[in-house]
Amino acid sequence: MDTKYPVIDTDIHTEINPQRMLDFLPEPWRTRYASGNVGSRNLGYWNPNGVMRRDTVLPDGTRIEASPQALAEHFLDVYNIEYGIINPQGGLPLSLSPQADYTASLATAINEILINDWFPVDSRFRASITVSASDPHLAVEEIHRVGKHPGFVQVMLPSASHMPLGNRYYHPIYEAAVTYDLPVAIHPGPEGTGVSGKPTAVGYPSTYLEWHTDLVGSMIAQVVSMVCEGVFAKYPTLKFVVTEGGVSWLPPLMWRFDKNWKALRMTTPWLDRPPSEIIQEHVLLTTQPLEEPTQSKHFHQMLSMFDAENMLMFSSDYPHWDGDMPDFAAKAFPESMRAKVMAENGRRLYRLEERQHA
Repeated sequence: MDTKYPVIDTDIHTEINPQRMLDFLPEPWRTRYASGNVGSRNLGYWNPNGVMRRDTVLPDGTRIEASPQALAEHFLDVYNIEYGIINPQGGLPLSLSPQADYTASLATAINEILINDWFPVDSRFRASITVSASDPHLAVEEIHRVGKHPGFVQVMLPSASHMPLGNRYYHPIYEAAVTYDLPVAIHPGPEGTGVSGKPTAVGYPSTYLEWHTDLVGSMIAQVVSMVCEGVFAKYPTLKFVVTEGGVSWLPPLMWRFDKNWKALRMTTPWLDRPPSEIIQEHVLLTTQPLEEPTQSKHFHQMLSMFDAENMLMFSSDYPHWDGDMPDFAAKAFPESMRAKVMAENGRRLYRLEERQHA
């Protein structure tokens, strides 16, 4: 597909081969993983569409997202994607298991598969470091182990957690990330599983529709926590990426946040300026799932209410059922900000060299 602009996709999900995991797992974790007892599970909400797109199955029955060669040929090539940031399937729930030694070993295996099987296949692949944050010290060890590898461009955490991510319990992870100039990203999915709290502030939904719609609540809570707990004051170079959370909720949050800070600023003396300024300096958002109002001008009005031109990065969420392909997403944004959203903000954040556009 021909496009007139570069595309950097900041959220692609790949399947990790379970048999390959065994090659990188020491005992006793190898035996446990082989038994099928992986750890934290989802809640079992039913999605009638399936989580994966049906058109990612190839004629031989294999899936595009399960093979680096297939993903490069059938997705990166088709959409002229300059770089694709891989967020491996199955990595997020590891941070929500109380069995930290086991899940830290799984995280290491996932990262090793990327290093050995994915990065060598195509120079366009980049990835998030998978960690198990249920023990921040083990997560820090993994960041130090692979943080210098050029294929890894950020640290990924789930947006679900057993306490807000701004809490000092997690600060060692942020300190390790800034050591390698790596952003920290959050991604939804495991809300309500493992040691995390209930998936919404009012309890457990009964349908996938309710659960999926409410996921933005986790994003809001984590952004507020990161600011209020002074993470960005303590780590002034840290960038925080909200992945797969949508866009239009941010302006109203910043308005409410600033208003409350004016009256309650004594409770957070480390905040020396309005929260909205801190957010717009340190937080970036990926675009998928884009809100789709009946009138596109309403979406453009929301974009004008914050520094969207410099804060948004294109993401497809491929191969998930509700993904946004580059041609669809680009049309949603005003021409004046399209180049930055589709590629340049991601290039700047992840320090990606410009490639020859096909």
